Amino acid sequence: MSHLNGNSSFYTTGEIAKLAGVSVRTVQYYDDRGILIPSELSEGGRRLYSEEDLKRMHIICFLRDAGLPINSISALFSEKNPESIISVLLEEQEELLRAELSECEKKLALIEGIKREVKEIESFSVESIGDIAHMMKQKNKLKRMRWTMVLSGIPVTALQWVAIILGITNGLWWLLGVWAGVAIPWGVIVSIYYFRHASYICPECHEVFKPKFWEAFFAYHTPRMRRLTCPKCGRKGLCVEVYAEKENKKDA
Repeated sequence: MSHLNGNSSFYTTGEIAKLAGVSVRTVQYYDDRGILIPSELSEGGRRLYSEEDLKRMHIICFLRDAGLPINSISALFSEKNPESIISVLLEEQEELLRAELSECEKKLALIEGIKREVKEIESFSVESIGDIAHMMKQKNKLKRMRWTMVLSGIPVTALQWVAIILGITNGLWWLLGVWAGVAIPWGVIVSIYYFRHASYICPECHEVFKPKFWEAFFAYHTPRMRRLTCPKCGRKGLCVEVYAEKENKKDA
């Protein structure tokens, strides 16, 4: 209940806390920080807050909900013209929150990626976390390498279709021979490039290794795995493909 003093209404600490939707301790904390000082004290020493104090309390709560720290709010109220710095404070807070949001999104993406990788591992163990970390670290590099291969193959594919179309329409089948003369060397070069930049993780002993060229070339494979023999433990089965670090080139 508000307390009347002349024509003005005053609120106790408990009442203003209830109206603002905060705890009594929060009101007391703001008082201690000097940003919500009671307008009056009762004869018994109780803090009494005016309507203006209540409005100020709502502003403080609003700024706190926006994430502004107490120090910034205190500095704002100590200014003669707080309107001149409120926009600056809000812009700074917006940049801070966007940076935090970006960081949280990266962490969420990392967690989602780990969960996807865990589902694809046959027998998950603590050591598998290291494999997952390695795979995710090299994922973008592996993707860029594959796109490089795809883009380099566009002219070769275009030449193939031109040769086929001209062969059907004009009988220029000799152009297919030209295409083959380009496609075969391209395929060899791309294959060498690919396996030079690819390593594999054995799911049994977690060894990262580079197989011999012909073993990898003829091995059964999926978009992410290839059936190989681990040189460390001798296991033969699907191994996860990752991008090869530069220092691993000596193992090729």
